[in-house]
Amino acid sequence: MKKAVKKVVLAYSGGLDTSVILKWLQDEYKCEVVTFTADLGQGEEVEPARQKAIALGIKPENIYIEDLREEFVRDYVFPMFRANTIYEGEYLLGTSIARPLIAKRQAEIAALTNADAVSHGATGKGNDQVRFEVGYLAFNSDLTIIAPWREWDLNSREKLLRYAEQHGIHIEKKGKKSPYSTDANLLHISYEGGILEDPNAEPEESMWQWSNSPESAPNEPEYIEIGYANGDPVSLDGKALSPATMLKTLNEIGGKHGIGRVDIVENRFVGMKSRGCYETPGGTIMLKAHRAIESICLDREEAHLKDEMMPRYAKLIYNGFWFSPERQMLQAAIDKSQEKVSGTVRIKLYKGNVVVVGRASANSLFDANYSTFEEDEVYNQKDAAGFIRLNALRFIIAGKAKKRTQK
Repeated sequence: MKKAVKKVVLAYSGGLDTSVILKWLQDEYKCEVVTFTADLGQGEEVEPARQKAIALGIKPENIYIEDLREEFVRDYVFPMFRANTIYEGEYLLGTSIARPLIAKRQAEIAALTNADAVSHGATGKGNDQVRFEVGYLAFNSDLTIIAPWREWDLNSREKLLRYAEQHGIHIEKKGKKSPYSTDANLLHISYEGGILEDPNAEPEESMWQWSNSPESAPNEPEYIEIGYANGDPVSLDGKALSPATMLKTLNEIGGKHGIGRVDIVENRFVGMKSRGCYETPGGTIMLKAHRAIESICLDREEAHLKDEMMPRYAKLIYNGFWFSPERQMLQAAIDKSQEKVSGTVRIKLYKGNVVVVGRASANSLFDANYSTFEEDEVYNQKDAAGFIRLNALRFIIAGKAKKRTQK
């Protein structure tokens, strides 16, 4: 038996799935629906969602369309990149990091509108259902959560289209339907489904939307300089840019040079493996540049400890625990490490490659007086003998003990 619901806030894109969900909620739950459409830089107009919602009977005052691009990059993407975060060695978490912000804002809108429920369009197979719902519950555990894909039998595109036709839901036809399921925001665009369900099938070149292939990228390299302050990129070639503008610009530059394509099989939180392809041109550049500026600003043990923490941090984000106390604890340590991570990094971009060619900082710990191969006056090379012997002392003791037992 369905729980009685008076008003529900729906994460609404205006596409087929969420338009069907909107009508389904009205019919199945007999409740008032509030729509929330977040602009995270997905590259599509979001205002048409307003007219679609109105056409489905939503009151204008119950339609929320918000530009969250700056908040998304400043408060979610940049903190994640301070940790050099990668999931399972390759995935830069473009979808994972967007869901907490959407969930938070949905819960806030539920409070503003006195809604008693929230709803999303994530399927019962994927990670997004966890990311959305853990986010909702972190802000208001009294909210009823409606996940239509876990309730209805509309489990194919054909059934969704049939439902839309039967209920007068207008679905725009934009030429040939892509065979892939995609998700996009300022950090990335992802592709799943279609031929990608065979992990041995190479994706078609026509699938990629944001980047040139490395083969067709410019034949001349491009040099850029990224300025950093406290671990965040703040300027490009000497010009200060806002977080969202920085990422958007790096996406354009990186895409031109064929940067940021990955094809991976990842382990979903729900237990199955999933093959996905991703384009993350700006993020790929940022990751390389950030590690470069850290290489001269961080102490050795500080840098190594960060690298040890990162996989745990990445797993928390991937699995939907952005708002957890353990993620916040890790973030505090990461942010502390970034207090002196400021300076500039010069990058060469060429046919899919991101090459660091220079890094400079007023806080640099690199001292040529110590590291030079030429004659110096600050380092006594004879000191290394005692250093090595002390570090080998346990091996020396163990070796002598082994000899005694062999007699």
